Amino acid sequence: MPRTVVITGASAGVGRAVAREFARRGDRVGLVARGLTGLRAAADEVREMGAEAVVATADMADPGAVRAAADHVESALGPVDVWVNVAFASVFAPFTEIAPEEFRRVTEVSYLGYVNGTREALSRMTPRNRGTIVQVGSALGTRSIPLQSAYCGAKHAVNGFTSSIRTELLHDRSRVRITVVQLPALNTPQFSWTLSRLPRHPQPVPPLYQPEVAARAVVYAAAHPGRKQYYVGASTLLTILAEKAAAGLLDRYLARTGYDSQQTSEPAPAHRPDNLWQPLDGEGDAARDYGAHGVFDDSARTRSAQAWWSRHALPASSALALAAAGAALCVRRNRRRAGTSP
Repeated sequence: MPRTVVITGASAGVGRAVAREFARRGDRVGLVARGLTGLRAAADEVREMGAEAVVATADMADPGAVRAAADHVESALGPVDVWVNVAFASVFAPFTEIAPEEFRRVTEVSYLGYVNGTREALSRMTPRNRGTIVQVGSALGTRSIPLQSAYCGAKHAVNGFTSSIRTELLHDRSRVRITVVQLPALNTPQFSWTLSRLPRHPQPVPPLYQPEVAARAVVYAAAHPGRKQYYVGASTLLTILAEKAAAGLLDRYLARTGYDSQQTSEPAPAHRPDNLWQPLDGEGDAARDYGAHGVFDDSARTRSAQAWWSRHALPASSALALAAAGAALCVRRNRRRAGTSP
């Protein structure tokens, strides 16, 4: 059955790809972001796929604006069944070069924006005793890296906040579900519009994936929210496992490699625009739709075997177990035959 889905940060990047993926299955899509040009373009894509769409401009750091956006979506599309938190902001710079107001802004959008979105979703879902919240997380919510202290701190906070909410829902025996999709490096426009004080153009740490890989995982998680979290990309899983097993070694490794690996060889423009305080897509003659993809299409992967495994862990594990049992049986039979042959 078609569902009403709210997606924050839907004007570009992962949110844009997620909107298309929900539209592909026929859901009604509420698109929330600051930039109206990107939102309108996203709505056009959703409608081209035959799904309903409505746009609502809101800064996720503003609880009142988030509430108004949710009200607008529900009045147009009906009660919210799925809420996906994607919107974020960041700064690429050493911590000592990030101004207090900039660090606060990243925290208010990337962490408190999730808090505000979750609050609005729960205020609607809890009385109905149904609904799903999907938090779009990151491997950096477990393993921090240099030059992204504000973003890493926010993603760590999202994980802790979400776990607390999950236990409260379990205590109340609620049928509302909340899950997290932990993402790898992705080819999104953030590396062209995030505030940066790096000498060279920012880039995701390879390997990187196209945003559609993340979108498929988000839509699957929304339909299967019983899992606490999903990992997308082998790099995400390996990073989280390495953090648990050898955090100190990772600290020293990232201290040596983390600066260069997050920058291309191209010098950064002297007056690079950024979207920390205002959206960059503009309106009128200055309007620009950034879309879902960034500038790294040539090196981004379109599939993740690990993500498929994460979605099909039980049947895949069962198949492996059956195959192993069959192989063991064949070996045993061959040994018996060898022992009885003349």
